[in-house]
Amino acid sequence: MSELPTAIRAGDAAVGSWISIGHPAVAEMCAELGFDFVVIDAEHTAMSFETVETLARAVDAASGTTEPLVRVADDDPARLKRVLDTGVSGVIVPMVETGAQARGIADATRYPPDGTRGVAGSRASRYGRNLADYFERANDERLVVAQIETESGVENADDIAAVDGIDALFVGPADLSASLGRFGDTGSLDTEISAVLDAAHDADVPVGSIALDPEDVERWVVVGFDFQVVGIDTDYLLDGASRAKRTYEDAVR
Repeated sequence: MSELPTAIRAGDAAVGSWISIGHPAVAEMCAELGFDFVVIDAEHTAMSFETVETLARAVDAASGTTEPLVRVADDDPARLKRVLDTGVSGVIVPMVETGAQARGIADATRYPPDGTRGVAGSRASRYGRNLADYFERANDERLVVAQIETESGVENADDIAAVDGIDALFVGPADLSASLGRFGDTGSLDTEISAVLDAAHDADVPVGSIALDPEDVERWVVVGFDFQVVGIDTDYLLDGASRAKRTYEDAVR
């Protein structure tokens, strides 16, 4: 039974890690560290549905209670259905810009009568062995997060947050800064971030974001984000390798 959706909806300070390396060992290691969740990135990587499912298995096999989410490539209903069928705890949908788009996402991720998600035996239902039970609880236990990362998304954040079936919003600072013509200047986003936070919190909807360095982690806590992704696997690798290389080069000078 998935506990992450309940925790996120309750505003618990959940912490996650971003997975862009499509190897199960990476996902398993992050899960062993005790993160509340990992986000498997199927938007900006070459990961297939098979890879996503393999990484989900690795997370589930680790000790602890880490749960996998998937950032899908878009809001295509067939893609959303197939990702949820892998048994992950939920999805993050990028580039959500209107309430109508959010309603389509909520519809595609819920079984009837609340939505139109197709029913089939899959890993999520133990390959059909628990299909009836899974059908009854899936609508409540899946987490659906709308990613706000454009100017239009900010302007319509109140409509998006008001949609029944959207459990949380997630601000993407890099794309948002690009959309506003200020690529990389995430320090200039205070007005837009405040607008999203106010709109979501007025609807009692939590908001998360991603931080790429310790300063941003602390900044996002102060700003008022309810949950965070605090790093990316590729950055961990690059930072550690660069630090080791510099240490050696300094030692032999």
